[in-house]
Amino acid sequence: MSEGAPVASKKSDPGELQPQEFFWRDHQPWLESKGYMLRPRYRPDWVPSWQGTKYFSWNREDGILQPRINLLDATRISDGKIVMLKRVFVQENPREVEITTKFSSEPLVSNPRNHCVPIIEILTVPDAEDIFLLVMPLLRAFNSPRFNTLGEVIECFGQIFEGLQFMHQNHVAHRDCMDLNIMMDPAGLFPDLFHPQNPRYTRDFKSKPKHYSRTFKPTKYYLIDFGLSRSYDPADGPPRDYPILGGDKTVPEFKGQDRAYNPFPTDIYYIGNMIRECFLQVCARGAREALMQVSHGVEFLAPLVNDMVQDDPTKRPTIDEVVSRFEELRKLLTSWQLRSRLVPLSETGFQRFTRSSAHLVRTAGYCLMRRSALPTP
Repeated sequence: MSEGAPVASKKSDPGELQPQEFFWRDHQPWLESKGYMLRPRYRPDWVPSWQGTKYFSWNREDGILQPRINLLDATRISDGKIVMLKRVFVQENPREVEITTKFSSEPLVSNPRNHCVPIIEILTVPDAEDIFLLVMPLLRAFNSPRFNTLGEVIECFGQIFEGLQFMHQNHVAHRDCMDLNIMMDPAGLFPDLFHPQNPRYTRDFKSKPKHYSRTFKPTKYYLIDFGLSRSYDPADGPPRDYPILGGDKTVPEFKGQDRAYNPFPTDIYYIGNMIRECFLQVCARGAREALMQVSHGVEFLAPLVNDMVQDDPTKRPTIDEVVSRFEELRKLLTSWQLRSRLVPLSETGFQRFTRSSAHLVRTAGYCLMRRSALPTP
């Protein structure tokens, strides 16, 4: 090769391990010693399954990149249960472990009104004492699959309101309870589960996961991610804190970050705006489009939701008022209304006919099986 000739660079493989994944690879032996096995991709002796074959990395299970840098799935060796590991940096989120532990310990953890994600175990990373790993159950986006009936939606809202009320009554403000931080237990709905990093596929990445309806298999909903949460002592008087930008940037308080606010009304806005954007109107945030299920049938909640999202935090109802008003509205719904199908606003006449016919047959079967119109787990 003559002097000064360019050196051919090695073409990078899009499925190769990325720098943000090195932490998990490097700690795989330690995690295995703690009883948790990572997928082959993160084991020290990993060889990509597509090398030397006609397949591409995106066609293979071990080619799935880790979408969120601080979250990874694992298998509990003792029973094969799929769990999620969340890496928490104490300096960045000093209260997350404390608040998570509070709601995952007695007497709060056994309270049926507690809808905070339960923590299975907390691990301290051996070579970094300021990093913890929270071991959590595998969860799924709260509206995936889509809701079929009004009763399924009402049950979901009821659990979310109850969970936030439980947090507030224990003097904790979530401060980021947006749509992505509301999830559900998928164990009953998905008999064979799904791939934790790509829920559209089965764990072997070969097909679509099968699932039941929420009416057939009622599920529980959880509030997750307490990185911005904070506990307040009632003895200190009404809580006041400077806003911290969460996932929903439409919160009116965020426009005045130089002022201290009561953080509890901000939680009310978060939940109200989730219902407004995902179920009542076209979402203003494009990234949330996949979570939308704007449908006919939930319009009766609009007055309550409008009060929850008022610009002035002092005019929003408290969570106790929200729960009370919601329960009054729920009592007015008949069993037939609860079993009614959610009809997307964009649905065509032909789609409505075919889907409504299938829904009628399915509902008749649920009635014969005595499945409740309000599917409470």
